[in-house]
Amino acid sequence: MPSRSRIILKTVPHHKRGKMLSAHLSDDLRAKYGIRSLPLRKGDTVKILRGEYAGVEGKVTAVYRAMGRIAVEGVTREKIAGGTAPVKIHASKVMITSLNLDDKWRQKILERKGGVR
Repeated sequence: MPSRSRIILKTVPHHKRGKMLSAHLSDDLRAKYGIRSLPLRKGDTVKILRGEYAGVEGKVTAVYRAMGRIAVEGVTREKIAGGTAPVKIHASKVMITSLNLDDKWRQKILERKGGVR
């Protein structure tokens, strides 16, 4: 049977999963906004820090809340039947290098979090 903390991870409500999919900001973004991490969104540019695809930089194409992982542009794997499938990467293994600020809510979050300091 899984440990209590792993059971909690699997049964987290959908509206709280988004916050769990947070990643650290790069040093220049951290200096600019005064915050350490932010939840990932489609359109953010990230750099993969761990695993087979370490060093690859690309845009987030999808955020899978149920799985707790993200898909990055250009990070794919060949399928046995032919074609390609996106490789799903855990949010803690990436670093945000550029933010998608199309959304006014995202800008408000940055002002609110950064303004506290």
